[in-house]
Amino acid sequence: MALSLKKHEMPVQDPAVRAHNFDEVALGYDEETAVAEANRCLQCKKPMCRQGCPVSIDIPAFIAKIKERDFAGALAKIKEANVLPAICGRVCPQETQCEQRCILGKKGEPVAIGRLERFVADYGLAHHEEVQPVKAAVDAQKVAVIGAGPSGLSCAGDLAKKGYKVTIFEALHKAGGVLSYGIPEFRLPKEKVVQQEIANIEKLGVNIELDSVAGRLFTVDELMQDEGFDAVFIGTGAGLPRFQNIPGESLSGVYSANEFLTRCNLMQAYDFPNHATPIKVGKHVAVVGGGNVAMDAARTALRLGAEKVTIVYRRSEAELPARLEEIGHAKEEGIAFQFLTNPVEVLGDENGWVSGLRCIRMELGEPDASGRRRPIPIEGSEFELPMETVIIAIGTGANPIIAHTTEGLATTKRGYIEADEETGKTSKEGVFAGGDIVTGAATVILAMGAGRKAAAAIDSYLQQKRAQA
Repeated sequence: MALSLKKHEMPVQDPAVRAHNFDEVALGYDEETAVAEANRCLQCKKPMCRQGCPVSIDIPAFIAKIKERDFAGALAKIKEANVLPAICGRVCPQETQCEQRCILGKKGEPVAIGRLERFVADYGLAHHEEVQPVKAAVDAQKVAVIGAGPSGLSCAGDLAKKGYKVTIFEALHKAGGVLSYGIPEFRLPKEKVVQQEIANIEKLGVNIELDSVAGRLFTVDELMQDEGFDAVFIGTGAGLPRFQNIPGESLSGVYSANEFLTRCNLMQAYDFPNHATPIKVGKHVAVVGGGNVAMDAARTALRLGAEKVTIVYRRSEAELPARLEEIGHAKEEGIAFQFLTNPVEVLGDENGWVSGLRCIRMELGEPDASGRRRPIPIEGSEFELPMETVIIAIGTGANPIIAHTTEGLATTKRGYIEADEETGKTSKEGVFAGGDIVTGAATVILAMGAGRKAAAAIDSYLQQKRAQA
């Protein structure tokens, strides 16, 4: 049988139906489709796909197991490198990582590595895979992980497998970080996927302390000096909202994307009054920004009952940083796009509520530091869009709370923690860091890769420390 140059399509909910519910959009491969897709893999002698994976999954090996219908074996192979496969199979930008390096992609479409990872992980969750705890020695060294997001969970899982006593301290009332508060239910189901994957990490022996705000309830120094932790990993992410600093941003009806998505995802405002957190969207919603978070906010607003949702982006469609899949899904659901447009003022009514958005047309000039063409305002091109809600999704920054309470911890001028790219080592002895708190807002899988590298470096550091004792 001739090798197909096209991926097997991912079955999805009908756009007209899904635009009004929070059920998962992508429905996943069945067994026959997964095996057929796995049979497209060339099993290259020098697999370039592995080089594109930030956590170094042995991709050809797990796909070979799928070909043999050994799905449990495929999952075991993935879990050698990735403690959150059902999550990564859903939200990783595979098209710019592993799949971009796929040799088959030079002739046709690459193997659907992400969809296969999701299939295998979902198989494991559906069949209640047994996770064997790793029993730590009585005298095992203790590691504190601050933040139960992707980098912290990945670091903790790897350290637990090596026999360390690991405790994660999480500020919020649920573990997961951006997986729980940021990414919507329709892309990443919380109970079915996120909480089950976290429970599997706990089964390895990781202890998770919720409602524990580092820098307020305790400091990094107190963890090490008073609580006896031998090393600390900081994986607190970059959750401080950014605004445009234009007139009217303090009006009622203006949200940061962080607040908007946290209310919906973590506090389940979409199910008000069954859950106590309300949220108001009105008929017309503008989302300012063009990344994945902007797409998430726009598609969430639509599901909350908005009649028209418009993404306002200052560059052209070609420069949109969001994943093509997310952009495509947003368009299918009826999200409008206003390109080459930048807000200059949020307009309000006499009661202090948003009534509109004053914008200016833009044109593209020479490339800036990001490599994208710089947007330049066109003089005299201002116009107004009637709006009742404005959601600002232009990025996030570093929360300063840990840096301000940890003496000797070096940070950048933007407030991110300075850490070695390969080890996560910071300027402070025994303290490591990784993920968005080091790099700024990036992807889940890059944060996980940083967590894995830090876990290996912490292991090396603690072994050396013990040898010197």
